[in-house]
Amino acid sequence: ATLHTLVLRADGRHFCTGLDLSDLEASRDADWLQRLVRIETLLQALWHCPLATVAVAQGRAWGAGADLFAACETRIAAPDAGFRFPGAQFGIVLGTRRLAQRIGTDQARALVIGGGTLDAAAAQAAGLVTTLGTEPVVTPPAIDPATARAVRAASRGDPPGAADADLAALVRSAAEPGLKARIQAYRERQLATR
Repeated sequence: ATLHTLVLRADGRHFCTGLDLSDLEASRDADWLQRLVRIETLLQALWHCPLATVAVAQGRAWGAGADLFAACETRIAAPDAGFRFPGAQFGIVLGTRRLAQRIGTDQARALVIGGGTLDAAAAQAAGLVTTLGTEPVVTPPAIDPATARAVRAASRGDPPGAADADLAALVRSAAEPGLKARIQAYRERQLATR
């Protein structure tokens, strides 16, 4: 059998709630820059994957989790799923171009700058979610694997140099001095609203 599909799903209440902040106090700006570059590298690998990629989200898909979801070809959301892209709230530009390709430039800009949350139905209406449900239907492609890879590559719509531009935008935003402090301030604002 030939591998044709990669499925991302979580076992817990939430798909992924973003960055792990458990070691925030002991970390440095450089640690966060390195983590964010690794996340962007993973997102690019998913976006450019020659296989079909499927994300199945429940609960919160926030931050890097929402970016993982958006990077997949098929995006299934349980009715309780919620999507949020808060990186810009601590000065990070991550995944914005891919999100804009999914839901449109104006809608993506408003969502990222405004810091809002989309529930599953609103995310489907926006084009972020392809299907509401909890179970992926995975079938082999009707075409040979080489042609399927070529179709995926041709249909992404990436302008030349997009991957490098995405990484550069992330690094420029994360390289601003005080990244750790911005993340801490964001975390404190979030804790204060609970």
